Amino acid sequence: MRIKILLVFLLISAVCHSQYSFSGYINPDEWQNSVYLSIVEDYRKMSGVYAEQIIAKTTADETGFFEFKGNMLDNENRIYRIHVDKCSDVQQDFNHFNGHCSDSEELLFIAKNTDTLNLPFSFGNQVFCAIESNNPKANAFVKIDSLKHDMRFAYGEFRSEANRKLNNKKWFKTLQYFGEALNEPIAELYIYSYLSDRSSDLHNYYVEDLRHNKYYENLKTRLENTYPNAPYTKQYISELEADRYMLAASSGNTESNWRPYIYGFLAFSALLNAILLYRNWKQKRSKVEDLKSKLSKQEQVVLEHLLENKTNKDIAEALFLSVSTVKSHTNNIYKKLNAQSRDDVKSMFIK
Repeated sequence: MRIKILLVFLLISAVCHSQYSFSGYINPDEWQNSVYLSIVEDYRKMSGVYAEQIIAKTTADETGFFEFKGNMLDNENRIYRIHVDKCSDVQQDFNHFNGHCSDSEELLFIAKNTDTLNLPFSFGNQVFCAIESNNPKANAFVKIDSLKHDMRFAYGEFRSEANRKLNNKKWFKTLQYFGEALNEPIAELYIYSYLSDRSSDLHNYYVEDLRHNKYYENLKTRLENTYPNAPYTKQYISELEADRYMLAASSGNTESNWRPYIYGFLAFSALLNAILLYRNWKQKRSKVEDLKSKLSKQEQVVLEHLLENKTNKDIAEALFLSVSTVKSHTNNIYKKLNAQSRDDVKSMFIK
């Protein structure tokens, strides 16, 4: 009997241990109390706010404390983002459609399903300035951002063309060596995406470096060995092959008359993706408007409060109604939208 109890205890302990917990504080006077957790599967979309990346949302309490916990994350390291912004829930799809929200703060970190992560509130109005985690790789992006801050300071010391060129050469190698020393290939991708960005002043150095440096092949090997099935690995391999092909074409090793077709195909693909994204967004907005049109004006107002996770009492106080009237409006909303609960209603408007 004791052995059975011990086995049950060990099993429960194992299940509990397999859960993640990400917690921290925001300044409730500065930010809305909605906090979002996203998984970043495209390393070209690390910086920004993308609605399709969001996997969880929580609400900070009156002190600013928030927490995400569960057991649904990957068992291997992945890139995650926690962000806050000043966009309301009803406006979120529109404001986040292009990946940019000027009124937002974010933190990138590395984690897996068994990790704990604490983000203690810092001074002033700043948020997400430190990371305490049982995962030694968690704060890799914070270290990289700190180094990039030093780089920007070096560039600004003398605003001359000569200083810029010297710094380009120095910081290209500095960032590359720093990424390799982190011993975490998905953190290296953060630096790689910056160095290989076509809009960056460092892109010319990347093109030249790609001709002879074995670093990129070594990074590919590290990714394949550590994260063989991760989306980052497949994306990196595809981009590396494309850049090498373009490099060979510019060197005359590939028929140059293919170049217009390649550029045309890429332009067509980009245009098609933009059209599809816009069409999906338009359909989604149309669906939301159709659902709202089924409700009366008063019910639409109550709906907005429901989507903000307010209780019937909170809604009644905000709208100067009785709780029973709010309940009546809520029941009418359920009937008209063919919903059974608040969660059903929220799933129709918040994705």
